Amino acid sequence: MVPVVLSGGSGSRLWPASRLAQPKQLLPLVDERSMMLATLDRTAALDTAASPIIVTNEDHADAIIREMVASGHSDALLILEPVGRNTAPAVAVAAHEAMAQDDPLLLILPADHTITDESTFRDAVGFAADAATAGYLVTFGITPSSPETGYGYIRIGSEITSAVNRVTEFREKPDLETATRYLESGGYLWNSGMFLIRASTYIEELEAHAPDIAACSAAAHAGATMEGNKLHLHTESFTKCRSDSIDYAVMEQTSMAAVVPTDPGWSDIGSWASLWDIADKDAKGNVLLGDVISVGTSNSYVRASDRLVATVGVEDMIVVDTSDAVLIAHREGAQNVKIIVDRLKKENRPEVVSDGSERRPWGRFTTIDSGQGYRVLHLWLDPGTRTSTRQHQHRSQNYLVVDGVAHITTGGTRRLLQPRESVYIPPGEIHRLENPGDDILEVIEVDVGSDVGEDDIRRFMDANGRTEGRG
Repeated sequence: MVPVVLSGGSGSRLWPASRLAQPKQLLPLVDERSMMLATLDRTAALDTAASPIIVTNEDHADAIIREMVASGHSDALLILEPVGRNTAPAVAVAAHEAMAQDDPLLLILPADHTITDESTFRDAVGFAADAATAGYLVTFGITPSSPETGYGYIRIGSEITSAVNRVTEFREKPDLETATRYLESGGYLWNSGMFLIRASTYIEELEAHAPDIAACSAAAHAGATMEGNKLHLHTESFTKCRSDSIDYAVMEQTSMAAVVPTDPGWSDIGSWASLWDIADKDAKGNVLLGDVISVGTSNSYVRASDRLVATVGVEDMIVVDTSDAVLIAHREGAQNVKIIVDRLKKENRPEVVSDGSERRPWGRFTTIDSGQGYRVLHLWLDPGTRTSTRQHQHRSQNYLVVDGVAHITTGGTRRLLQPRESVYIPPGEIHRLENPGDDILEVIEVDVGSDVGEDDIRRFMDANGRTEGRG
């Protein structure tokens, strides 16, 4: 069985923590792990699971690879989409890649879901595997606990086995009255968006019901190029693919759809209210994360990042503080955060893309302050990484180590810097910064000169194949 982890969403309803450059699946929203890492850990615990395939995009590849290496999942293969085309084409290219060696079952999982009962999940996968081996396209239906209007529903059909049923129909997200009727009937399940299907079965069904998607995804895979553990799909072919979900393109069309009813403590973390639902709460029903002081506050989710957040006399609220934006919303309106994100996109606001920090192959940095002739940066270098060997013609630099140990190479001399030690680099001097330790290296960089932008970089050596400019 090959796990296929789909990591293409932006998580707009979890803004301002989730941004286009750092979507929710790459964030530690439920525990200390990112949701992507939790998903990979979940698949690694399955006895029959082979190395996973992750389908994502170019922008997120470096961040995912860093996390894979640091967490022991470096055997995963990344399939990189040049553009997003929803889940039907994404699963198709993963199926073609898996079939290059064999014809395995594909366990298709979104990267941004959470499951609290791993044992029940493993049991459900086992039941689904038997049905998928027999030729069924199996989805996992979640036993509903409330009349949820944010999920699609699956109507349960006749038994295939004691643990697997046929699917009678898929239903769109309902209104509250309809969702209540579904819940009371006992004949409907939440559509989890997780599937178990044999690779060749999926391709055959896609060719039968969405031949255009089948053809362009096959061409995109056939024309792909491999770079290490990254498979770059053929851009022109994949771009021609029609955007469609696996539900619409295949599952709603096939006569072989099956469902495993299960209750593994699943959530798609579709909003801040979802996080409040699953989190441990204090005696007043609050989830308080970070430096938070609450007075007369109840049934609220308050998340502080780098500063104190205080609440007085509020209830049923969502408060999320980040370095450049603050969200305040009623819990019942949490789904409407997407409206804010849509407006930010329309106005081309930078807050929709990132929180001001920028990722690099060696880690990330954020701009503390900048002005005419100067710039102050906060750098975090991941363990074992280094910047390119570089030269700046129009600025001097000072590096101050805040935390960790740094190796700095300047003018051909390599020296060690401890916390509170600094080094001055004059214009024109070739240099490189390294983190030789096992912990993140934290550095303050001060640039002074006539050009302190990202364009004033001449690289002499770069392990990531970069040339002029951009960090």
